[in-house]
Amino acid sequence: MASPTYQPRVTTSSNGWRNTTGGADGSRRPSHQQRPEEEQAGPAGPKLRPGFGLRGPRRSPHVLTPESLASLTLPVGDDGVIIGIDPQNQPAVLSLLRPAPMEIALVGSVWMAQVLALRTVATGARVAVETARPPVWGQMAQAAGGGQQCVSVHEVRQIAPQGPSVSSPVLVVRDMGARPPRNQLAPSPWQSVLTVLPFLGPRSPQMLSRADLVGLQRLSPEEADVVTRIMRLPEQVGAVLPTLSDNAMLWCSREGHQFVMTQPTEAETNLLGGPRRMD
Repeated sequence: MASPTYQPRVTTSSNGWRNTTGGADGSRRPSHQQRPEEEQAGPAGPKLRPGFGLRGPRRSPHVLTPESLASLTLPVGDDGVIIGIDPQNQPAVLSLLRPAPMEIALVGSVWMAQVLALRTVATGARVAVETARPPVWGQMAQAAGGGQQCVSVHEVRQIAPQGPSVSSPVLVVRDMGARPPRNQLAPSPWQSVLTVLPFLGPRSPQMLSRADLVGLQRLSPEEADVVTRIMRLPEQVGAVLPTLSDNAMLWCSREGHQFVMTQPTEAETNLLGGPRRMD
């Protein structure tokens, strides 16, 4: 067998893609040794050429004294889902996912529940829907998350544990009419449960009194009287409930209440249609 032959290595200039193999005098220098000009640079290191290396700050006006730290402020508002605007035309933020268990009752339309679900997904959370009408939620689930599986739809009593955590919170939406069966996934840390009620049924007063947060769309005068009594609302507030528009809501808890106007975005309108009270 013939001995293999090798082509001589090509030496290129220092401004090419390959490293030079010899110095100016033709001598060879191991690649791990410093260049002569680097040795002459001393402890300060070689002189950096423009565009190479980090020069670092050359001045210190950006450095604060310890006494100046108290003057720094960072404005931080409530975190959560922007559900609309309040009567003062300010953003209304609803904290749907918390480190403590939270149960929410929504007396209103699936349209409103789906808007809340989409905006919850936009915050990085997951949404699991347990519903008796999967086709109503199917299109929204496919469109949410930009192709990622952020919304899952399950038949009644077919929903599995979701494994919520601080890095992956979950909103469980239950859409099963005015008489929903017992919940299989109870509220837990970082897993809130939102039950959609199209109208007040026989068991609705118990659900409203047990809920941590209640959302109300337009109600009949009889329903408004029941809710006013259960939620201990002022009479003038309860009198407004039968007159609310399709995109207006009253959110109330044991601490207080707030009217909110939900304004859908163009993407939400294209996907879900316009605001409505009944589906």
